[in-house]
Amino acid sequence: MNPVAVTSRVVVDPAHRTRYDAVDQRWWSFLASCGLVAVPLPNREDAALDLVQGLPVRGLLLTGGNDLGAYGGDAPERDRTENAVLDHALVTGLPVVAVCRGMQLLLHRFGVRLQRVAGHVAPRQIVVVDGRHRVVNSYHQWAATYANAPLEVWARTPDSVVKAVRHKAHPTVGVMWHPERLPGELAGPDRTLISEQFGGRA
Repeated sequence: MNPVAVTSRVVVDPAHRTRYDAVDQRWWSFLASCGLVAVPLPNREDAALDLVQGLPVRGLLLTGGNDLGAYGGDAPERDRTENAVLDHALVTGLPVVAVCRGMQLLLHRFGVRLQRVAGHVAPRQIVVVDGRHRVVNSYHQWAATYANAPLEVWARTPDSVVKAVRHKAHPTVGVMWHPERLPGELAGPDRTLISEQFGGRA
């Protein structure tokens, strides 16, 4: 199995005044099906960087959950951590797959202003990828209708919301859907994508 660094969402427990780092359990089996094993990163930038730099990880997976701080999110430690490990990946050439919030972070990083969208929380949604229709899911309220270079739009919905982007020069892709939540064959293209990005096997 090839290790991949996986970022964690912040879950707040007000009753116990506790903040937890968490990864959706579905990622473990999804990544295993790609020939990959997850190395979860803590939301502490120095520790996360130590892991990414010190282990032979094959790539960086920016997962979903938590709004960005610039849009009212309450997880500043996650913003700092993900920006730090993304900086490292972009400088060193480490492949990146950015999912949902991860893609929002990528868009924000390259100067794209996100906006609130309606109708994009659904277990099934049609997107157009490379001119072909595909069924995915959608669980977000922030999105964009354009991308700035060096990102290029790879997928859209019929209402022009950007659903996937690719970096023109770096092995970085972003998708607004959640591959780990798609059933069986619907996730097939994503297993291939992630396996190819990170050098696993589909």
